[in-house]
Amino acid sequence: REHNLRMLELSEAEWDSASELCEILKVFKDATTFFSCATPNLATVIPAIDHIDEILTSHESDKSLNGSVRAALSLGKKTLDRYYSLTDSSEVYRIAMVLHPRHKLSYFQTTGWTADWIQTA
Repeated sequence: REHNLRMLELSEAEWDSASELCEILKVFKDATTFFSCATPNLATVIPAIDHIDEILTSHESDKSLNGSVRAALSLGKKTLDRYYSLTDSSEVYRIAMVLHPRHKLSYFQTTGWTADWIQTA
């Protein structure tokens, strides 16, 4: 019996957008897997957020991507920025980064954080 499902079939352009989005969203899957399976600690949160932010920023202005995908990336980046700013109100993140043997203050220096923020840390 016919269910008229053909009208719900994705067009070629919709498949292209879905493919673009899947490729970009992989960074969230990877972060989720890392924080779910590994033994994460607070010192890994800031670098992970920085990595996600870098991916979103680089794709947000990519004119080869579908406009709806770029708009979704922009909204995702705004949401990420909102949550990232919450780490500023907790000294625990700064303490964890500064006390971590691999990071200390060098992480902030090599990633271009301002001297004022590094001094605060």
